[in-house]
Parts: sequence; structure tokens; C-alpha cells
Amino acid sequence: MRVLPVSRFARMASVSSRSYLAEKHGGQTLADNLALSCYYCNSFKGPNIAGIDPDGAPELAVQLFHPRKQVWSEHFEWNGAVLTGITPTGRATISVLRINDSDAIEFRRLLLEAGHRF
Repeated sequence: MRVLPVSRFARMASVSSRSYLAEKHGGQTLADNLALSCYYCNSFKGPNIAGIDPDGAPELAVQLFHPRKQVWSEHFEWNGAVLTGITPTGRATISVLRINDSDAIEFRRLLLEAGHRF
């Protein structure tokens, strides 16, 4: 079994609140613009509101998933510890937030082994 540094686990297990639309793009710190996410994935979002679908045209940006305005199950599904994007928005979001990097998958695999479900 691979051992991850404690700081990586702590970052993945902590939750933060962040604006979907960054202030620099006119977003406000209001409830309908805030969303909870794990600190680890959220740290990759930055001010991005779009990304490239890895299975789509490389020159075509698509909107990232908006948790306040879109339905999660229409864009994503779990395959064990791996999150799969089933739409361009889902795939671009997974890519930009690096949701399936090796440490995140390992962390979720350990959670699944401990009985947690997603």
C-alpha cells in the first residue's frame, strides 16, 4: 500500500467554500455564488469558469459544472474511486479540478475500503 503524506490527506479531507464566479469576473460573495468542495480540488479551480473537454475539440472551451445551477448526476458518475464525466462539462470539470489525480483516487479508495460511499 502506498503511503501518502499526511498533509495531502488533510487537504483532501478538508472542505472549503469558494465562489463559483470569481470577484475578478463580477462574482459576489453571496450564497448562490458559493459552493462547498474539498480544499484539494478547489485549489485547482482558481478563477476558471471553463475548461477543455479532453474528449472534445481542443479549441472549444466548455463551462465548468455549476453546483448551484446544474444537476450533478447529469454530468458525473462514480466508478469505484474514479469520477467519470459523462458530458463535456463533467469531463472539463474533472480535468481542471484534477479530481482524478493519483493521490485523490488513492484517498477515495481508502475511504471506500473504510465503508464510505459517494
